[in-house]
Amino acid sequence: MDLTDSLVLEEKLHNCTKEELIAKVKELQAHNVQLRSIIQKPGKHVTIFRYSSRHILLRILYLGWDYKGFVVQEDTSDTIEHHLFEALLKTCLIKDRSTSNYHRCGRTDKGVSSYGQVISITVRSNLQPGNDNVDEEMNYCKVLNRVLPNNIQCVAWSPITNAFSARFDCKSRIYKYYFPRSRLNIELMREASKKMIGSHDFRNLCKMDVGNGVVQFVRNITDITIEPSNSSQIANGYTIYVVTIQANAFLWHQIRCIVGVLLLVGQGKEDPSVVDELLDITKNPRAESIQENWKFVVNGDSGKEELILAKYIPKQKGKSG
Repeated sequence: MDLTDSLVLEEKLHNCTKEELIAKVKELQAHNVQLRSIIQKPGKHVTIFRYSSRHILLRILYLGWDYKGFVVQEDTSDTIEHHLFEALLKTCLIKDRSTSNYHRCGRTDKGVSSYGQVISITVRSNLQPGNDNVDEEMNYCKVLNRVLPNNIQCVAWSPITNAFSARFDCKSRIYKYYFPRSRLNIELMREASKKMIGSHDFRNLCKMDVGNGVVQFVRNITDITIEPSNSSQIANGYTIYVVTIQANAFLWHQIRCIVGVLLLVGQGKEDPSVVDELLDITKNPRAESIQENWKFVVNGDSGKEELILAKYIPKQKGKSG
């Protein structure tokens, strides 16, 4: 940082309120804690070399409203992945993340819950090489759940081949988005949703993530349904509905954007044909003006989003925790 940058930063800090300065200090403290944990020596993790290892799938359930997303972040420890790896290291199931052959099925944003997030990872095993009897293996779920927070739990595990990846071998993913019906026109929402089924370029129904290398926006949605929720018909005077979307993969904020458009259609503020416009990238290569109109919907508190299932075709039978 040169002298000019330093003076600009100092001027900005002088213009901050007391509350803003306190928030910045807390952010820096959290960042320091994160960096300290990264550079600390692994200590007792060397004992893992005395054991054999195996590649497994772990199915993770978590309530995401207290966390800032699934993926680990530099400036906060309030992520699912941070607590998951903290537990894996504390129980000496892995030596470190970089050598654990780790893949996640997907990533969820701040506040999103999952009843079926799946990861693949190579962990310590109690069995000798050549012994594939899973009944004699340690109970990975029980081991992890002893140290995981109560709102993050491992619910099942399965042995897999070393080449299996939770990310690249996942056949489909399902999202559910809950919302109060209120006076929404459900039939019009269904009409609009059916237009999204199939393989389309969804660049106008997601948040661009080019910085992370995402430059291809074609995804295949195999099914969308909008039905009353089976778990709770009435909540605070509202009938609860659920949008269920199944696809091979999803883009960043794709679910929120899709639901945002569907809610506008249900409110009568957009016609179902708006979906055709958004999916026509020749006519609308980047429909920013349309997206601006529904930002308030997808960023609001009108619904609850959760990743509920990752479907696999394991080659071996698993073992629940």
